[in-house]
Amino acid sequence: MPREGSVNSVPNPRVKDILAVRSSPASDTLTIGRLARAAEVGVETIRYYQDRQLLPVPPSDGAFRYYPLNLVERIRFIKRAQELGFSLEEVRELLQLEDGADRASIRRVAGERLSQIEAKLTDLKRMQRVLKDLLTECEHTGAGLPCPIIGTIRTASPLQSKGPGVAAPPRAGLTTAARKAASVQEHRPAGD
Repeated sequence: MPREGSVNSVPNPRVKDILAVRSSPASDTLTIGRLARAAEVGVETIRYYQDRQLLPVPPSDGAFRYYPLNLVERIRFIKRAQELGFSLEEVRELLQLEDGADRASIRRVAGERLSQIEAKLTDLKRMQRVLKDLLTECEHTGAGLPCPIIGTIRTASPLQSKGPGVAAPPRAGLTTAARKAASVQEHRPAGD
């Protein structure tokens, strides 16, 4: 039976990890495994963040490295920022601005992310319209005719747009929805 107030008497493993800090050399440090459990990530995630220079790599103390307890919140900050769509490069920049003193820079980073999200939403809405049109067209196309969805996928390619000022090849024979799908592909930003 665990003794009242001991680490083993606590059912929550995250609380155990934080209480178990007392067994590490300094009362405010954790091993990498305990840090990972306390932050609800894998050890591999911590190592990846270290490789990306989002987390420090503490010096080894014999066989172990001991991480400051405040890294739990830093890891959670990184995860929450990623959930909002920030790239790890943007997260690094936000971490450098973490004290909140340079709000103009913070707004710039967040504003750039918002612009990217709005552009993606516009593109997703355009794709939604095209797919709805294709589904409707497919429902009303006779069985003996080619499927407009398959036809669009075959003919609507990012290669149809050769760049500004260069005409795309003619789309003769394409359905209305297929022409719209090709237009979506042509207006999609490079890299998407």
